[in-house]
Amino acid sequence: MRSLLCAAGAAGILWAAVPAAADEPDGFTIGDSRITESSGLAASRSHPGIYWTHNDSDDGPYVYGVDGRTGRTVAKITLRGIGTPRDAEAISLGPDGNIYLGDIGDNMGGAWDHVWIYRFPEPKRLHDATVTATQFTVKYADGPRDAEALMVHPKTGRVYIASKKQDGSGALYEGPRRLTTGGTNLFRKVAPVDLWVTDGAFSPDGTRLLLRSYFGARMYHWRNGRPKDDIGSVGVPVEEQGESVTFTPDGRTLLYGSEGHDSQVEPVGLSGDQLPDAAKRDRPAGSGAGDNKGAASGSPAAPGSPGGSLTPKATFVRSVLVLGLAAAAVVGVRRMRRKD
Repeated sequence: MRSLLCAAGAAGILWAAVPAAADEPDGFTIGDSRITESSGLAASRSHPGIYWTHNDSDDGPYVYGVDGRTGRTVAKITLRGIGTPRDAEAISLGPDGNIYLGDIGDNMGGAWDHVWIYRFPEPKRLHDATVTATQFTVKYADGPRDAEALMVHPKTGRVYIASKKQDGSGALYEGPRRLTTGGTNLFRKVAPVDLWVTDGAFSPDGTRLLLRSYFGARMYHWRNGRPKDDIGSVGVPVEEQGESVTFTPDGRTLLYGSEGHDSQVEPVGLSGDQLPDAAKRDRPAGSGAGDNKGAASGSPAAPGSPGGSLTPKATFVRSVLVLGLAAAAVVGVRRMRRKD
């Protein structure tokens, strides 16, 4: 079976850096001084406009609810009963009303024989609180892996982990039908991944899977519990250290996050075949969304190409990025090395 993903080329990086069009949701800045290594992002199902995030390491058993309109933290959730996470890298919401936090990083190159997933109910009210979390022990069928992407399917509730590419051995792993606290939860490889994956997300209707790296992202049709078709590259903004991604609740936009102080969460709109099935059916009348023929063919059109468009702001920023792309790449490579 061929690799599901390939690394983005220089041309792909260039067009992916173009910011969102004018009709897409605004991004926001995470202004909380406690959040310096935002490593995961998940759109709340109970609280419109709220996004859950967490620090990478050296913090504690904390998850933060951030208002996507103001960037302010509206809730700090302390997880009780799990100790201090070792290397929390990803967060996702399940159809059971629970939040799943993936303590799945392994910067030792796969030295830890097990990792953990923590599950706790999404709070009904937004305020600082302490909740009891359930802890699940996880192992991979083919040995230890470093991973930063955990995705819970929004319909089946099944948990998936995408490992980072390690000597060509990156992969998508499927957990058991139901996680159990009574023993080890074995995750089995279901597809190869040729990408340095830093996060991933299912669309709200479960028909699309998006996996991102520092400089690129790719999307797939999701059918019968597997990624079936490679839809192609999806835009990724240039970031200091791109670590997270989530769909907006309507499935029409991706929000990309980065580590760092006052980190930016930036939107990239979807079109054509990138749009989840439900978003295609429910598109606003006259919006034209989903009519991007370049994207619908399976090869998303770059902004500014016949299938896309650039706002004046995007045109200006793109010109600047042409000059700054090389410097951004150098910074990104340096960050990746530090991360390892």
